[in-house]
Amino acid sequence: MNRLAKKIVPHVILAIFSLVILMPLIWILRVSLTDKLTAYKIPPEIGTLGLMNYIGIFEQYPFVSWFTNSFIVATASTMIALPLATAMAYAFARLNTGGALLRLGVLASQMLPPIILVLPLFGVFLLVGLTQSRIALIVAHLTISLPFLSWMLVSFFEGDMARLEEAARVDGATRWQAFFYVAVPVAAPGILAAGLLGFILSWNEFLFVLVLSGPGTQTLPVGLASLETHAGVEIAPLAAATVVSLLPVFALLPFLRKHLIKGLSLGALK
Repeated sequence: MNRLAKKIVPHVILAIFSLVILMPLIWILRVSLTDKLTAYKIPPEIGTLGLMNYIGIFEQYPFVSWFTNSFIVATASTMIALPLATAMAYAFARLNTGGALLRLGVLASQMLPPIILVLPLFGVFLLVGLTQSRIALIVAHLTISLPFLSWMLVSFFEGDMARLEEAARVDGATRWQAFFYVAVPVAAPGILAAGLLGFILSWNEFLFVLVLSGPGTQTLPVGLASLETHAGVEIAPLAAATVVSLLPVFALLPFLRKHLIKGLSLGALK
């Protein structure tokens, strides 16, 4: 009996915690499939399920534009930030001259609220004529994702990685060859994990988009916020739009799950 309880109890606890975590997503999915009147009822009712809210967000709002802008900005900022952050992290882990001070500066920059950067960035983009453009949003997102990713990736280039590179250098490899053919392949799971987190960070960013975007360059977070009007919140369309906005991340997770877990575990072990 004790042996059976030891097997069952962890699964029961895990199921309870999983249900608590999934309840908000289940509630949002239920609301997105019901009509507006049923969505507000407490206790919740299932009512008549349908896709009218999903159809409505594409017909009544520029949802395709919001989604496209989010995807372009998040993808571009991640693709630019990831190689730069990888090089920065490698430099922090290998170069002793000034590396510790720069590394501390990167960490300190993460403690500053992003709103401090809004006005300077707005002034620069206004001066060069890039306000309300996707380029402005991509550059603004780099100011957040680049320090975050570089600090996250430092641990992947420390410890045993240095000894592997030394072995490659003994065999005749240059520093660049050791970096590209030894360090990067070994740290690949961590780099992929960092890339996914950077994509999510950019995908969910709100403040910079609110200030720097225009009607044609708004992303999903700001677009979803516009569903709240003076008459109240359109909760059913908002739930449908939220479900659709989660799809890209959920679509990436099955392909990157193994690398994400391995990368985060490797970083913790380092």
